[in-house]
Amino acid sequence: QVQLVESGGGLVQAGGSLRLSCAASGRTFSRYTMGWFRQAPGKEREFVASINWSGGVTYYAKSVKGRFTISRDNAKNTGYLQMNSLKPEDTAVYYCAASSERPQSLEYDYWGQGTQVTVSS
Repeated sequence: QVQLVESGGGLVQAGGSLRLSCAASGRTFSRYTMGWFRQAPGKEREFVASINWSGGVTYYAKSVKGRFTISRDNAKNTGYLQMNSLKPEDTAVYYCAASSERPQSLEYDYWGQGTQVTVSS
């Protein structure tokens, strides 16, 4: 069993940066693919980025590629999402997730509770 807790969300102006963290409990976190997703009001939850267990393979949604960076520190059981050049359309609740055979899908076994990111224009 893995429990995930996101932090680092907040209000930022367009063009600014935020770093989200995802703290995981359980010794098996390091074995799992990890992903970040987001859900804006009235929209479906969408894939943002994923990283494999070693950190050597990453994927990004086209809308964030070049602006966001996913990483992880398995020694700390923590994943990160560095978000730069933020835009108002990045406003959403951001969720981290762990354990998936299809990292760009919603098919993850474990989910966090989400953290709000609001980007003002």
